[in-house]
This record gives sequence, C-alpha cells and structure tokens, in this order.
Amino acid sequence: KMAAAAGAAAAAGLWSEVNRCGQNGDFARALKSVNKILQINKDDVTALQCKVVCLIQNGNFKEALGVINTHAKVLTSDVIAFEKAYCEYRLNRIESALKTIQSASQQTDKLKELYGQVLYRLERYDDCLAAYRDLIRNSQDEYEEERKTNLSAVVAAQSTWEKVVPEDLGLREATYELCYNSACALIGQGKLNEAMKKLQKAEELCRQSLSEDSDVTEEDIEAELAIIHGQMAYIMQLQGRTEDALQLYNQIIKLKPTDVGLLAVIANNIITINKDQNVFDSKKKVKLTNAEGVEHKLSKKQLQAIEFNKALLAMYTNQADQCRKLSASLQSQSPEHLLPVLIQAAQLCREKQHAKAVGLLQDFADQHPANAAEIKLTMAQLKIAQGSVTKACMILRSIEELQHKPGMVSALVTMYSHEEDIDSAIEVFTQAIQWYQQYQARTNRGCCVFQPKSPVHLSLIREAANFKLKHGRKKEAISDLEELWKQNPKDVHTLAQLISAYSLVDPEKAKVLSKHLPSSDTMSLKVDVDALENSHGATYVRKKAGKLTGDNQQKEQGQGEVKKKKKKKKGKLPKNYDPKVTPDPERWLPMRERSYYRGRKKGKKKDQVGKGTQGSTTTGSSELDASRTASSPPTSPRPGSGAAVSATSNVIPPRHQKPAGAPATKKKQQQKKKKGAKGGW
Repeated sequence: KMAAAAGAAAAAGLWSEVNRCGQNGDFARALKSVNKILQINKDDVTALQCKVVCLIQNGNFKEALGVINTHAKVLTSDVIAFEKAYCEYRLNRIESALKTIQSASQQTDKLKELYGQVLYRLERYDDCLAAYRDLIRNSQDEYEEERKTNLSAVVAAQSTWEKVVPEDLGLREATYELCYNSACALIGQGKLNEAMKKLQKAEELCRQSLSEDSDVTEEDIEAELAIIHGQMAYIMQLQGRTEDALQLYNQIIKLKPTDVGLLAVIANNIITINKDQNVFDSKKKVKLTNAEGVEHKLSKKQLQAIEFNKALLAMYTNQADQCRKLSASLQSQSPEHLLPVLIQAAQLCREKQHAKAVGLLQDFADQHPANAAEIKLTMAQLKIAQGSVTKACMILRSIEELQHKPGMVSALVTMYSHEEDIDSAIEVFTQAIQWYQQYQARTNRGCCVFQPKSPVHLSLIREAANFKLKHGRKKEAISDLEELWKQNPKDVHTLAQLISAYSLVDPEKAKVLSKHLPSSDTMSLKVDVDALENSHGATYVRKKAGKLTGDNQQKEQGQGEVKKKKKKKKGKLPKNYDPKVTPDPERWLPMRERSYYRGRKKGKKKDQVGKGTQGSTTTGSSELDASRTASSPPTSPRPGSGAAVSATSNVIPPRHQKPAGAPATKKKQQQKKKKGAKGGW
C-alpha cells in the first residue's frame, strides 16, 4: 500500500509537470514526464494519448503512428481517431487517412476539418467544397477566415483543373490569400488581365500585412511573395511576354524558396519557354523537378505535365532511349492520353522511321476511337511530309466527324487540286453538301416552319460552283448555281454566273434567264464624277477653273474660253556661266565627237614629259613648273591639254572654252545635235 501510495504521489507530480510543459509549449520535456508515467502504468490511456500528442507536436509522425498501432487495443478509433488520421495525412498516406476518418464513430469538428484537407489532396473537389460549406455554416470561431481561404482554394482548383465555371461565394477578399485564390480561379477561366489585377492587389495586401510585424525582414516578405510573383510570371507567359516571364522566374529561383512545389513548377515553365533551345539550362532546371517531396505538393495534372516535358527534353537532347522510357511510362499510367504516343511518334520521325511512326499512331487510333481524330490528323501530316498527298487525303476523309467542316473541305480540295485530281475534289464538296442537306432534313422534321439553308451550307455550294466553273465543269456548276439563285432570287452575281454557264451549254436558256437581269437604268450607279476625279487615288484630277471678274469675265462671255498659253520655263544656267564669253559651239556633242578630242590619256602629267617625236616636247618647261600656277584650286584640265590652266584675271569657264592645246591641223568633225537636247543660250 505504501508503494502504491508513493507511486500515485509520483504520478501526480509528473502529471503536474506534463500540464505545465504543455502550457509552455515545451513538448519535448513533457514527453519525458509522460514516459515516466508509462513506466508506472504502461496501459494508461491518457498517458498514451499525451505521448502521441507530444510526438505529433515535435514532428515525429511516424513514431506517433507506431505508438497508436502498438497499443491498438487500448487506443481505439473512438479515442484517438483524429490523431491517427492526422499522422497518416502528414505521412502522405492519404487513402489510409480517409479510411480512418470514415471509420470513426463520431465526426467531431476536428475530423471534419481534416476530412476537407484529405478530400482536397485526393482532388475530390466537389465533396471537398460541400465539406467546407458545412463547416462554415455550422461553426463560429477564430478559424473562420482560414476555412474561407480553403474554400476559395477549392473553387480555384475546380476552375483550373476541371474547367468548372466557379460560382460567386460572396467571399470578402480582405486577405492576400483570398485574393491569390481568386486570381487562380480567373486564370482557369482565361481572364488573364483580371487575374493580374487580383495578384497585384494580393501583393499589396501581403506587404501591408507583413510589414506590420517588426520582426519580419524584407527577405521574409519577398519569400512570401514568391508564389504570387510566380503566378504573375505564368500569366505573362500565357500572354506571350516570355522575356518578362523568364526574368521573373529567374528572380524567384535566386531567392531559393523552401517550397519545393513552387520551384518545380517554375523550373518546368522555364523548360517550356526554352523548348529546343538553351537545352543546357533546361537540363539544369529539370533537376529542381526531381526534388524530394515534389510529388506530394503538386496535383496529378501538374506532375503529368512535368513528366511530359522531361520526355520532350530527352528527345531534344537526342537521348532516344530515355525519351522512349519516359513516354512508355506515361502511356502505362494514362493509356488514353494522346501526348505519350505523339512523343514516341516524334522520336521515331527524328530517327527517320516515318512508317513505324504512322503504324504506332494507327494502332492507338484503333484502340482509342474517341481520340482517333487528333491522331489521324497527325498521321496525315506525316504522310504529307513524306510526299504522299493522296494517302494523306484518304486518312483525312476517314475522320467522319470532321468531313463536313469548312476547314477540312478546304484542305482536301486544295490537296486534291495540287494532285490534279479534280473529280475527288468535287466529290469532297458533294459529300459535305449532302451532310448539311441531311442535317437540315433532321432539323425540319421537328419544325412546323421550313428552315432556310445555313450560311455554311450556302457557302459550300457557292465554293463548289466556283470550283467547277474554274475547272470547266459548266454542267455540274449549273445545278449548284440554280440552287443558290433559288435561295436568293435577288442575287444578281449568281444569276450572271448562271447565265454565263448556260451560254456555253444551252444558249436559249441563257436568253430566257437574261430577262431576269435588272435594266440598265436600275443598275446605274449614282456616282459623283467630280468627287471621284478629285479623290486621293485619282490618276487624273481636273483643275478647278479660277474665278473671273471684271473685263476678263466679259471677255470670257463674249469670246468663249481662251486657252491659256503655257509659259516656257527658263533654262537653268550653270554656276560658272560668264555672259562675256562665247559658248563653245560643240558643247552639246559627246566628248569623243568634238574636234579637239585627242583620246584618253593615262598616267599623271609627269608621265607625259618626253613623249612625242624625238627631241621635242608638247609644252614648254615653264608650263610644267607647278610653282608658277595659281594658289587657288585649278579647274579640271581639258581633255587633250597636257598642262593645268594657269590662273588669270579673266578665266574662261571650261564648258565655254576651247582647249589651248587643240592642233590647227586637226579637221573639225561634223557637228551633230543630240536628239531631245534642251534649248540653251
């Protein structure tokens, strides 16, 4: 009895220690006291519960879960359901946590909160939204703001990953978290400009909120803003502002944020910007996507996108085996997904195995008919690249759901025309027109009033008629033109085409139809000729007559209009013109035809000394003395003159003078006047 009393007294003291340490937040010390209590009574339920709580507070979730499983007989689900589920949640055993919560006999508020978090991690957003709505409706405490933040996060996830248009929950965006989640929801709807404004507001609220705490540094604020800046960069990337986005992404990486999920997303986005360029940087960035714990921070679609980009990067860096391995793994995870097969086909094409790539795509199209259209479009592109245009057309025509689309019809007609297969091109038009006729028949079946042909249907008929006329198929075009004219009898253009076609096939019918053409009076265009002539693009503009006054007006009335004489423009005189000097009469002749032309002389003037007959010179030595010439810049020497013109008081301009060195014995050549020369003086 005395031992029992002593043990009870010791236990009471230990419990007091546990209580005091718990209030102070010293859970490590509290754990020591709890362990001493368990030494006294190893099956004490309260002590075991306290031990689990202390371990959870210290972050030892695995050890805490071990204690729960070891003492499962004592710690039943009714006693410790929340703690067990929380440990499983933190250890990323999400499915186990969900089972633990659902197996609890009583759903407490704590379990409901954790249930919402578990559903979010499992990406069951509809159930999660209902859980948080129930929590907000039935609870009033200091955590209401956090619940609203979580609710807005669920709405943002639905908008982003499930493309669900979010409903207005009436949440007041008083915190930067709510603003951020609202911006994410807008991004999911494609409202990028509105989302950017929300993010800017979130940044402002975040700075205001954190700056109120004196212990928070600027580095802490920038670290908190990293996720907001990351979304801003993502919007820039979607808007095509890749340089701005890349700069902001790199700024965030330099901050070295602790969130491995954020780093993985930014690294992936940089890789998508680099594409097949700057692969060395991409290979460095891809390491950030392999960090530990990334798979628990991102959604399934985010992780899948990262894996796709890894496979593409392997292809761009010529790592064929790695590319095949990654794409095969992706295909096994998502057999119905298109991208893994397309990546494998692209890798085969890089290896010049086009036939194997087409076979791979055909197998996928046969196994997954729902995705066959996109696969067949890729197959057709490969056939065109190989030069097999006819086979590409066959593949495209096998896509039944696209046969009637104007884009498909246009592509097929263009390709068949390139191959000069006009019959097949006309057949494409005919099938498309028949599809719209059958569709209209189905529509009219349930209507009392006859529905007119759709604009697309009429457009196809017109294009078919124009195509047939262009290629000389007049008889085939007539039926299409008659159908068009029947739909719109006032269409003069169609009627004119119909008459033109009949004129070559049935002239009498053309004459009958020509009576339906409007008369020339009704077709006359009301055109203001004066306005047309004076318009900006007119090649001829009539000059407006000036106002006549006085005697001129009377003269105009009496004698009629008198043509104004054109004034001759005075010829421009050269700058060095001297009226005292007689102009050179041969100035209009080409230099070679002038009487004083002696041919082109090569070399400098010093080379001319000593030339001519033996013992004679063409000029005197005094004329060769450069020191005796004028200091002012001399004029250019005349052809045939061996010396520079000396400076005198009465200089004759070179164009008006004859060269001094022209020989007297040289006969003057007959003067020839150039045709079209302007009159001089």
